[in-house]
Amino acid sequence: MTTEQTAPPPSMRLRELAFGAACAAALRAAARLGVADALGDGPTSVEDLAAAVKAEPRPLRRLLRALSCYGVFAERQDGTFEHTDMSRLLRENDPHSLRYISLWCTEPWTWDAWPKLDEAVRTGRNVVEDLYGKEFFVYLNEDAPESAEVFNRAMTTSSMQSAQEVAGVLDLSGSTSVVDIGGGQGHVVASLLDKYPSMHGTLLDLPQVVERADPRLRGSGDLAGRVNIVPGDCREAVPVRADVYIIKNILEWDDDSTARTLRNVIETGGPGTRVVVIENLVDDTPSMRFSTGMDLLLLLNVGGAKHTTESMVGRLTGAGLVIDDIRPVNPYLHAFDCHVPA
Repeated sequence: MTTEQTAPPPSMRLRELAFGAACAAALRAAARLGVADALGDGPTSVEDLAAAVKAEPRPLRRLLRALSCYGVFAERQDGTFEHTDMSRLLRENDPHSLRYISLWCTEPWTWDAWPKLDEAVRTGRNVVEDLYGKEFFVYLNEDAPESAEVFNRAMTTSSMQSAQEVAGVLDLSGSTSVVDIGGGQGHVVASLLDKYPSMHGTLLDLPQVVERADPRLRGSGDLAGRVNIVPGDCREAVPVRADVYIIKNILEWDDDSTARTLRNVIETGGPGTRVVVIENLVDDTPSMRFSTGMDLLLLLNVGGAKHTTESMVGRLTGAGLVIDDIRPVNPYLHAFDCHVPA
């Protein structure tokens, strides 16, 4: 464990931070090469790893040595490498895999955008539209389909990992219907339907997203008879009434988009409707370094922001909601349990 006595001096630490891009690039390279999947449960030589991932042994050793400085892989005295708890998370089939999150945070567009962070800070607006001549998600879907696929897989992985925790923390007994707004492939609504066998659910998201919904929710899936899949943009309309609306990790856009989404939910749901907003926060959370990094990335790509507790409360009460409870879902997420007043 690093202590005050053994911590590197400020000059060394600042140099390390200045080379942070090298660490991010090394993570991306390891993920794209599939090193974590190729490395078995025991120590493996660089030569064998290089053959498995079709790379040159000497530069692969340099890559692994750099990552091992951060606890991603470990180099043994005999020159072989083995897994660590972190490197296992780069495996594609690990139940807690962060492979696609690691790729998403290092996609090609990010290397274009990060150098313009000072410009985004000066103006308070995104830089992507100036870089590519169109809104971020339009750019992704029209010009960067590989990045769009990485985004979809990253969001799917993240949603699958947190869906059961969300269902576990929410008591929806007494409610008969729930809408998952901007719910991606519907893992949260699926988990809620599993928990409440008499409940009916709706998944609302963009057409290109819901067409890839969880197989359990469509066709002959075991939950298909209890769910509607509705293509649409919640910023334009929320066309489904329900007892409960779940809004998870989407109120990060510009203020106008956030306000329109909340207004649409309130107008459709009406008095008494329960609205549960689930977000990462950039205060009072163990995930501060990750959350603040994503906050800056949101500034660059959509002009959005992760919220503090105070700013989230301000958005929700400003839209007209009454907040009944705020509680953690896991170390990364907080739930704001609200209702529409009479």
